[in-house]
Amino acid sequence: MSIFSFRPAIRARLHSVGAAFFGAAVGFAITASAPAAEIVTLHVGDQKGGNRSLLEIAGLARDLPYKIEWSEFPAAAPILEALNAGALDVGYTGDLAFLTVYAAGAPIKAIGGTRADARTQAILVRNDSPIKTAADLKGKRLAGTRGGWGQFLIDATLEKAGHRADDATFAPLGPVDAKIALIAGSIDGWAVWEPYVSYATLKDHARIIADGEGLTPTITFLVASDQAIATRRAAVQDLVQRLNKARLWSLDHLGEYAKSTAELTKLPEDVLLSAYTAQRTSPIVIDAAIVREVQEASDRATRYGILSKTLDVSKAVDRSFTAASAGSN
Repeated sequence: MSIFSFRPAIRARLHSVGAAFFGAAVGFAITASAPAAEIVTLHVGDQKGGNRSLLEIAGLARDLPYKIEWSEFPAAAPILEALNAGALDVGYTGDLAFLTVYAAGAPIKAIGGTRADARTQAILVRNDSPIKTAADLKGKRLAGTRGGWGQFLIDATLEKAGHRADDATFAPLGPVDAKIALIAGSIDGWAVWEPYVSYATLKDHARIIADGEGLTPTITFLVASDQAIATRRAAVQDLVQRLNKARLWSLDHLGEYAKSTAELTKLPEDVLLSAYTAQRTSPIVIDAAIVREVQEASDRATRYGILSKTLDVSKAVDRSFTAASAGSN
């Protein structure tokens, strides 16, 4: 199903969240009978231009019935490390990166998240590259993040083209190093996501030769530690719903959102507007359909050797945080 077709449904399913979780009941549950010195504090991991700035520009960071201590990280991987170590209560990361850490025994659960259009995960080549289609990737050196979307998209694209994963050389590089390597010509292709895709195509004149449509869920999970779920549930619940409302706000204010994020991150505004327009990132309800979809991706990742073992995705998620917006689900 296209992201464009389910956006109205998602909005309708999440519409009642304000009444359910933003009223006095949640505020009372968090602060009732507790003196000011005992107000709940959530330790939340973020990246520059991420969830904190989204809440602020959407006007949803005010009047919190709890305190948030934000920690900024350069990427999702150290957020997961901090969650695993107990230094954070909440963070966010791509679906497969989350499952990689969960498979290693991290005491965490996915409690909410967003979905972007799968076409915004892409394999890029230089404009002067002889590579024209995915079939041309055989024998090439391809870079991407290990254990996440990059490696998965490379393997899935090769498989779709009738090749084996080892028919190309995988170079495990993060986005910054991979971008430099592609421009320098030391790799032939780069599997990455937005806003890197928009930057590479608009500023570096890279070409897209394959994307994630039909191959990847393209879900970013909001992740909480088991400890936070057990001891600070009301505050975590409120944060999930505020982020969902902020994300819906962003869909109706893409220009304003891009301008604000550009000022924070120093990325070009046109790049961010292109990325946000292409992604149409929408909040998800973690329901049976999402679990099945991520389970299929998880099983493929295990077959590719990205995940160390077969996982039961239903045990990696806590559906209760979005269940209220899912009606009878």
